[in-house]
Amino acid sequence: MAKYVYDFTEGNKDLKDLLGGKGANLAEMTNLGLPVPPGFTITSEACRHYLAEGAVPDGLEREVAEHLHAMEERMGKTLGQADDPLLVSVRSGAKFSMPGMMETVLNIGLNDESVHGLAKQAGGNDRFAWDSYRRLIQMFGKTVLDIDGELFEHALETLKGDRQDTDLDAGELQGLVETFKGIVRDQTGKDFPADPREQMRLAVMAVFDSWNAPRAILYRRQERIPADLGTAVNIVAMVFGNVGNDSGTGVAFTRDPGSGQQGIYGDYLQNAQGEDVVAGIRNTIPLQELERLDKSSYDELLRIMETLENHYRDLCDIEFTIERGKLWMLQTRVGKRTAGAAFCIATQLVDQGLITLDEAVTRVTGDQLAQLMFPRFDSGTEKKKIAKGMNASPGAAVGKVVFSSERAVELADQGEDVILVRRETNPDDLSGMIAARGILTSRGGKTSHAAVVARGMGKTCVCGAEELEVSIAERRFTAPGDVVVHEGDVISIDGTTGEVFLGEVPVVDSAVVEYFEGREPDDDLVRAVDRIMRRADEVRRLGVRANADTADDAARARRFGGEGIGLCRTEHMFLGERRQLVEDLVLASGDEQRQAALDALEPLQKADFVEIFRAMDGQPVTVRLIDPPLHEFLPDIVDLSVKAATGETSEKQRDLLAAVKRLHEENPMLGLRGVRLGLVIPGLFAMQVRAIAQAAKEVPGAKPEIMIPLVAAVQELEAVREEAAGILAELGVDALVGTMIETPRAALTAGQVAEAAQFFSFGTNDLTQMTWGFSRDDVEAAFFSRYLELGIFGVSPFETLDRDGVGRLVRIAVEEGRKARPDLKLGICGEHGGDPDSVHFCHEAGLDYVSCSPFRIPVARLEAGRAALAECDSDTR
Repeated sequence: MAKYVYDFTEGNKDLKDLLGGKGANLAEMTNLGLPVPPGFTITSEACRHYLAEGAVPDGLEREVAEHLHAMEERMGKTLGQADDPLLVSVRSGAKFSMPGMMETVLNIGLNDESVHGLAKQAGGNDRFAWDSYRRLIQMFGKTVLDIDGELFEHALETLKGDRQDTDLDAGELQGLVETFKGIVRDQTGKDFPADPREQMRLAVMAVFDSWNAPRAILYRRQERIPADLGTAVNIVAMVFGNVGNDSGTGVAFTRDPGSGQQGIYGDYLQNAQGEDVVAGIRNTIPLQELERLDKSSYDELLRIMETLENHYRDLCDIEFTIERGKLWMLQTRVGKRTAGAAFCIATQLVDQGLITLDEAVTRVTGDQLAQLMFPRFDSGTEKKKIAKGMNASPGAAVGKVVFSSERAVELADQGEDVILVRRETNPDDLSGMIAARGILTSRGGKTSHAAVVARGMGKTCVCGAEELEVSIAERRFTAPGDVVVHEGDVISIDGTTGEVFLGEVPVVDSAVVEYFEGREPDDDLVRAVDRIMRRADEVRRLGVRANADTADDAARARRFGGEGIGLCRTEHMFLGERRQLVEDLVLASGDEQRQAALDALEPLQKADFVEIFRAMDGQPVTVRLIDPPLHEFLPDIVDLSVKAATGETSEKQRDLLAAVKRLHEENPMLGLRGVRLGLVIPGLFAMQVRAIAQAAKEVPGAKPEIMIPLVAAVQELEAVREEAAGILAELGVDALVGTMIETPRAALTAGQVAEAAQFFSFGTNDLTQMTWGFSRDDVEAAFFSRYLELGIFGVSPFETLDRDGVGRLVRIAVEEGRKARPDLKLGICGEHGGDPDSVHFCHEAGLDYVSCSPFRIPVARLEAGRAALAECDSDTR
């Protein structure tokens, strides 16, 4: 019989699939003997059943009742007992951390009777009891009963006036409880449920339902978390940080999640419950201040932090509560961190002997490395600083100020860069946080909602800029010195320093980019990147090449660690002033004129190849012969037609108009292009092959590889290869001749194609278009956002390779191609070559190299190393 409930003493950190991250880690801390309140976890299997069937699985309510009874026996009191109540929290806990995206309800078990018993437990502290009761109704009303949270907030703010929450006395809070109960009655038509077990049952259902809340769906999509995992639910005996000034709640990190530096990092709030810290409603104090307030708890917390970091061998994020001088651990997890911190922490742990250098490589990602390559503010320019907050998530962000998530999304959809400014963010702001370039809040600290979510997304964030007075209603904020910033004004925020500047501040290359450009490592971050990149290069099997069409691109590719060019697109060499020669080729009326046009193009092509071969200095260069249809190089038909209608065209322009009309295709992507163009226009491919061969003769050590595009049948490739082989032999040049696999038919007949090809390069941009039946230029704007919203895509197939469809074609081509020609060289040259997940697929599929834009080369190198280590790890399991 299925088991749906586990006591904390029954689980461990390796059961995240079943117990979620929170439940598994609470169990692990319990096993370590740390002070964890008693509790139990309802598994994610129960959630999945509930979401699929609309009802909890048989036996779940019985198991919950049994575990609750065992907790009551252990605690010596029952849930909601009038004179001595046991209270519990009901918390979500998915396998992957989703901070603030799902529901939590505290103080379950309070009602009009047990509130007096709670006051008695706290030595007659009526204020604490009524504060806890109003929190329950507020959280329960918003999360379980789906009442607009602003109704509760407005009532609280009206009562507070200019005071803090902690300034309200017991009588005021008791009145607020009645106000909140009235809101519940008005909004639902029912009284607030007084039965403690009914409160708990409804809270569990609400947590299950929150898995499919819009913000949770959006977060999963952003973080690429599978939608079918479901969430576990943790039911934990309450401990209270809002009893008085000898109590409090906090969040701690075993290292700085922003920089990776070792030390004491975190926030603490006296006389508060956990949501007060992450919500940023009150500004916290640094964790170090706890030593002055409660040295015993502080010292114990430091010992536990050290224990957890050594046990998990990583940065740990810890939530804790102190209740009347007693420390309780409420959560731990491997903490989210910035990209820079990830690299620094990984190498620090190597130096401490906690992990190996290979493990360090697996602890960072290509996406994090890409973040480190983003620009930073130019320190040499004048800037008008208007405020300073906490450096919650690093980076340089410039944009127009907006004060709502809706406006952020609206302007971002129009191509505008925006900075989302709020007093504090909450989970409902997720869509705006994703749309914005950066986030600025006037409240909260490094563990507030804004900070935690921004770090997870790699988004620049400054929190707790207390000098700013933010008016959401007036859509403006004020800063010291009578500075007023309205919605639409431009500001710049520095998430590394916490500074806020008026206007646009210029940006410059990051230190990591300068390192890849050749600068010696001269700070901790760059040294960490250097160590990890060196190890990734040592262990990777995949080669990494560049997509480069100019000598400048080729030179940058080499500096960034490229080992050749996997795609040199020759059509880019026909643009600009050379369009005139293409026009002559199109307008040629016979063999003689056509050959004259080709003869004029050949030395220009050769000169381009000479520069590229020299820049690559003996590394292989795969040159793709011309691919697009010729009409793309001709003037716009509409422009020519307008001129013709007004009599403003020359004779040549009229001839061009006729040629454009003659060459017009309804679907040019599937028309006269690639190998078809080379077969239909005599001498075109021969001219290019000759230019390549002559350039190779001129540059000692040059290694050209000639790639025929858009082959669908081996006969096409044979016809071109025969001509190319003759030219290469005539000029005495050795060069591989291969093809792009970019049509499904080429992939499915790869065994035949390999008989005529010495290499395959998978052109996954076109292969994706043809496999899905998409026209990329049309569909991305037309309906991709809807497909992502519906979950048809987890991510665009043009960003990450579609393993099930396109990936299967690639695997078929690899297997059949190598069977026909064992020494067949295999690579990929679509945009997927620089995508982390796609690089792992290429390693698994047995390709020899990936090719990507020069800027993505470091990402591909790192991910190729991580893919090799992942394979070794799976082989040893």
